[in-house]
Amino acid sequence: MTTLPLTALITLMAIALMFWTAIGVGRARVKYEVKAPATSGNDMFDRAYRVQMNTMESALMLLPALWVYAAFNGDTGAAVMGLTWVVGRIWYALAYQKDPAKRGGGFSLALLAIAGLWAGGLWGVVKVLSA
Repeated sequence: MTTLPLTALITLMAIALMFWTAIGVGRARVKYEVKAPATSGNDMFDRAYRVQMNTMESALMLLPALWVYAAFNGDTGAAVMGLTWVVGRIWYALAYQKDPAKRGGGFSLALLAIAGLWAGGLWGVVKVLSA
């Protein structure tokens, strides 16, 4: 049986990050009195909400690319790029909460990690198909 423990750990970290952003939205909803089902109403709440939604959107690209890369190229490389995504998304989240105009660095780092995973995954699949 092939195991990919580092990739699994990164997946759990991504889930924890999404959970953390969801808690942030809940806290902001209470603090800024934005009653459900509203998804806007206070700038600080809106920032927390966008961080959560943008992180989930990004995770949707990350997770398949992470596992395809791991399956065809190895656990360690996938984990390094996956950890890069996690760091980038944390950077993004913290920057967005302070000043949305400064979110670019974290966004770019996370997007670069996804692009690397996708390209590496594609290369691995093509390599196996052409063998």
